[in-house]
Amino acid sequence: MITRRDYLTLCMAVGASALLKPQLSWANEKSGPLITRPIPSSGQLLPVVGLGSSATFSSAASSEDTEALKQVFRAFVEQGGSVFDTAPSYGASEEVAGRIVNALHIRDKVFWATKLNVAGFGGGKADVNQAKAQIKASFKAIGKPVIDLIQVHNLGDIPTQLPLLKSLRDEKRIRYMGVTTTFPQQYGQLEKLMRNERLDFIGVDYAIDNRVMEERVFPLARDRGIAVLVYAPFGRTRLWSLVKGHDVPDWAIELGIQSWGQFFLKFVISHPAVTCVTPATSRPKNVVDNMGAAYGNLPDIAMRNRMAAYIQSL
Repeated sequence: MITRRDYLTLCMAVGASALLKPQLSWANEKSGPLITRPIPSSGQLLPVVGLGSSATFSSAASSEDTEALKQVFRAFVEQGGSVFDTAPSYGASEEVAGRIVNALHIRDKVFWATKLNVAGFGGGKADVNQAKAQIKASFKAIGKPVIDLIQVHNLGDIPTQLPLLKSLRDEKRIRYMGVTTTFPQQYGQLEKLMRNERLDFIGVDYAIDNRVMEERVFPLARDRGIAVLVYAPFGRTRLWSLVKGHDVPDWAIELGIQSWGQFFLKFVISHPAVTCVTPATSRPKNVVDNMGAAYGNLPDIAMRNRMAAYIQSL
């Protein structure tokens, strides 16, 4: 349980962020600055809403629907977004996204967060040469001499793969390193790594109806100075099914919430341990809607409880 003082200190960390001149009418309807959070290990500010590349984004990339994804990236950057989360395992997402950000000349406006895992899930062993080849492919995809963040995906063979990322960070080939998991059976291992390793980031699942991270992982991240990327803020498709046929409650308007997507995202980013949430989409209008959660007010503790109770009542 966090105190209100901690909440106000950490959750309302807002900083100025360089924005492209807004080209969509939505941006002009928003008041206040873009909400950002600092990366604890450096102080670098990141917008609290990013863009993921699994699910529908991955499908669009695999079908070479690059025009739609170009529009996604244009809208994302125009609305102040920068954190793009991808992985070699997301099909063609990493390669296609790399081509797009270079074609649009926005490569340096994107905080590129990718992953490493040639071991698979479930205790497989990683071949060092294959791991190095995967890292090389990630550098080739984005075309930058330095990648912002690489994380070991799904805690795959940590003894083999994490040292590779440590070396890259020491050599300043990557700015940050970390680990990810969205599997409950790995949470214990995640906590152990957070205590024993100098991680810059973790990536985990968290949603209004999936709050296990609040119990131990989020407090530990705050204590250890580790940034948190949140995946699956919509419970993949679970939450959309739950609210189908229901309107966003009127009392949510005071937070500037205009959609269920913003309702779910504002809940997630209102937790002070969360650095950035990365919902995936292949539709520009969804990017614009998602970025709306990065502006305006965030729910306080009482409002968070009200929001969670409302979802539980459906």
